[in-house]
Amino acid sequence: MSDLLNRVLVAVPAVAFAVLIIWQGEWVFAAGIGALAVICVHELTVMIERARPVRLAAMLGVLGLVVAGTAGDERQVLLALAATVPLTFFLACLMPQRERITASISATMLIIVWIGLGVAHAAMLRGLDHGGALVVMILLGTFVGDTFAYFGGRAFGRHKLAPTISPNKTVEGLACGIVVGTLIVWYWSRTYDGDWISGTDGLILGLTAVIAAPIGDLFESLIKRDMGTKDTGTLFGAHGGALDRVDAALFALVAGYYVWLVLA
Repeated sequence: MSDLLNRVLVAVPAVAFAVLIIWQGEWVFAAGIGALAVICVHELTVMIERARPVRLAAMLGVLGLVVAGTAGDERQVLLALAATVPLTFFLACLMPQRERITASISATMLIIVWIGLGVAHAAMLRGLDHGGALVVMILLGTFVGDTFAYFGGRAFGRHKLAPTISPNKTVEGLACGIVVGTLIVWYWSRTYDGDWISGTDGLILGLTAVIAAPIGDLFESLIKRDMGTKDTGTLFGAHGGALDRVDAALFALVAGYYVWLVLA
């Protein structure tokens, strides 16, 4: 019960902030996710500081991708991503020490692609018709799925999902998260006014979120294990940093965007 209460107390302000900027949309949404992305970049550059990533290039890169996703479409996002390569090169050349410069550039591009593409697709998804509802459903499936995977794993977990990457995750917990998360998204898809989304599309969208999200979670866990750290930051105290809270959503939003393009 205490674990559930702690999760709720941490989630309430984050959910309130998310709902506010999703409801506002456009550049308010862009400013919100841009600020979140910069915090995540800071946390990640600190965590992998041994690789000496070019922090300014990473921050400018993710902000550029947010702007491209808000003002344009996939083409503009691709152009913005391509522009981050020379940007990273020029700023890396200005670094006072150039030892292991290849590692610095590689780490920087990892940050830009991982975080930047995630928030860019969030912006593009919000810009679609009924985009606010779509973003809410993807995030709902992501966080509900993660929560029930955690408690389902504690209650029924017997078989490790990825013991070398994240020892606490179980197959049974994943199954609980997939089932409950998918059904929650389906239910919410039936509560919106109008007939713009069918029950089948709601199920597919929910299934997309709950499958993509654990991959994003494991992706971050692999990097943290390699760096020998438990959390990316301390923004949420014992619950870790901002990137710890949105790692799964960064994958789910990308997958949800393209799946919805097919469904729509």
